[in-house]
Amino acid sequence: MRRAAALALAGALAACTLEPAYHRPPAPVPPTVANSFGVADQTARPPSWRAFFDDPRLVKVIERGLANNRDLPAAVANVEIARAQWLSQRAQLFPMLNGQAGANLSQIPAAVALGSGAKGSIATNVYTAELAIPSYEVDLFGRVRSLTKSAREQYFANQAARDAAQIGLVGQLAQAWLTIGSDRSLLAVSNDTLGETSRSLELTRAKLQHGEAAQSDVDRAEGLVAQARFDVARYSTLVAQDKDALDLVAGTPIPNELLPDGVDDEVGIMGELPTGVASSALLSRPDVLQAEDQLKAANANIGAARAAFFPNISLTAAGGVTSTALSGLFRAGAGTWSFAPQLVQPIFDAGKNRAGLLQAKAQRDLAQANYEKAVQTAFREVADALAQRDRIDAEVSAAEEQVGADLDAVRLIQAEYARGSASELDVLTAEASLYAAEETLTTTRLLKASNLVSLYQALGGGLS
Repeated sequence: MRRAAALALAGALAACTLEPAYHRPPAPVPPTVANSFGVADQTARPPSWRAFFDDPRLVKVIERGLANNRDLPAAVANVEIARAQWLSQRAQLFPMLNGQAGANLSQIPAAVALGSGAKGSIATNVYTAELAIPSYEVDLFGRVRSLTKSAREQYFANQAARDAAQIGLVGQLAQAWLTIGSDRSLLAVSNDTLGETSRSLELTRAKLQHGEAAQSDVDRAEGLVAQARFDVARYSTLVAQDKDALDLVAGTPIPNELLPDGVDDEVGIMGELPTGVASSALLSRPDVLQAEDQLKAANANIGAARAAFFPNISLTAAGGVTSTALSGLFRAGAGTWSFAPQLVQPIFDAGKNRAGLLQAKAQRDLAQANYEKAVQTAFREVADALAQRDRIDAEVSAAEEQVGADLDAVRLIQAEYARGSASELDVLTAEASLYAAEETLTTTRLLKASNLVSLYQALGGGLS
């Protein structure tokens, strides 16, 4: 009975730790984030990026980026480093067993060993072979277990950081790809406008020679041509820079056949996303998980700091055989063993342990503040994306209506000009208005596509 009670007590002591119980801090945000036409989804999770981005060209670009980008391997390496540190720390929970063999050969003068009258020398040979347990800490107060838990949570935090890096990379690749499409659309509009204004300029110059147009009409037409040429040069440069930016993010040159021709139809390439989200759904975002894992690690370190105030018990043991002759090493009666427990109780450390505990608590408070900040950041990013999404469709519709109205106006003015009831200035003004409306429509379509990508990232993305 006494032995059973002693074993039960030892087991209870071995299972205890001094770290405070962990409770997830309440989210410092409203319970839901929803736009005006949506109801919060309690379990909103975005689909995988392969399902969300269903344009085959963009899918291939993302695949190339995930395979060649230089940031992801660094994140993966950090995960492996943290995993190795955790496994190394966990190994301290178990006693190490070493096999060792040795020989001690010595010779001293006989006069030293037997007295001044002795002659010659005395040789002493000792051979040993044993299994040894080096100093093993009996973790009665959970110091080693708390450090192991902290290392494990840091490993989880690095895993979450790697996931966040992948989601960010997917978003960067999509945004860069869409930007190329937008600038290509703007370049096409500029080229069309350059052609139209150049023809108008030639016609106006011909009319000026016949006295049917004023010099001001020619000046106006020349200004529109110059503006169109400037825009063609500007958007040509932007398209080239966009391609360089995409290649840099992807880590490899992207073939031209994988690039979008424009952004006109690209806003429909992506899947549906929820119109409202419960704040609790954001707690599974990788960056929020990373912050919480770091908070758990800091919480565990408090247990290790508290355990430093209590006795430290270490055990050293060895058992094997020893002999003065190598041939007699494994004969009967050569066995030997040693057992050396040690207890160390801190008495005076000039406040070192207390400072360590204060530091651990302060680091826990810092980690909690970082976690709450991560939750607030996630909430704001989703709220901002939903707020823009709430109105972006109306903006696109208005821009499309403006283009349609300006296109009709150009056709009407051109017909009136052909009948002689409208001036060249009226035609140039209408064409300039159409050009500006087409630019606005392209830019707004890019905003809509970018908003969907931003919302996808803000919701935590999809890793597969």
